[in-house]
Amino acid sequence: MLQAKGNGTNNPQAQLHPPIPKVLLGISYFTFQYWLSGTLFANQVDRTSILVLMSALAAGGFYALDRTLSGFVTSAATAIGGPLIEAGLISTLSGTWAYHYNDTGETGFFPLWIIPVYFLGGPANGNLARAFWNALGDDRIKLAKDETLVPPKQKRFPCPECNGTRAVQCPNCDDGTYVTYGERVICNACRGKGRVICRTCFSKYGDDPNDIENIRRIMDKLPD
Repeated sequence: MLQAKGNGTNNPQAQLHPPIPKVLLGISYFTFQYWLSGTLFANQVDRTSILVLMSALAAGGFYALDRTLSGFVTSAATAIGGPLIEAGLISTLSGTWAYHYNDTGETGFFPLWIIPVYFLGGPANGNLARAFWNALGDDRIKLAKDETLVPPKQKRFPCPECNGTRAVQCPNCDDGTYVTYGERVICNACRGKGRVICRTCFSKYGDDPNDIENIRRIMDKLPD
């Protein structure tokens, strides 16, 4: 549900990052369809008409809200699995007090029009799940980056020089700058940060001291 492959959309990434209004629209649309199906039945509309209308609403909703292959698979599984679970509950919880449909429909357990209603629940809940996943994404990425800076052994036994932060005061300047020929300039050693990578524990992290690009990458991750 969180991936899109072969979806035929112009912007697959947009489908994986639905805006909040689109998420709320999907939930509202699904709720409306669910309410409408019960209202039509209560007004004695025939099953075939309800099935056709619910199928049209489900198809239109999927096209507008999802259009991903994974979303279609999820919706199809929901459309099939949901009614089957209901049939099991109806069979198990027998009696007038138990869970049941007022209209047992063509199957003897539920009407067929409930299938497209379940189908539309796929994109509605799928976009909601994507929104939660994306909202948590920044924290997951930040945590992953932080974890790569300090190996487990170093977390237990921090360096006495940098206390496990991997950063020490720059020996060439005081605050990221220094004065030369009467002019204050930015320190090239620390690139204005005022701190550099701790050399005392550098080798313990398995870093190559000659890999300048890796050193710059580590320095970029160090907090200001």
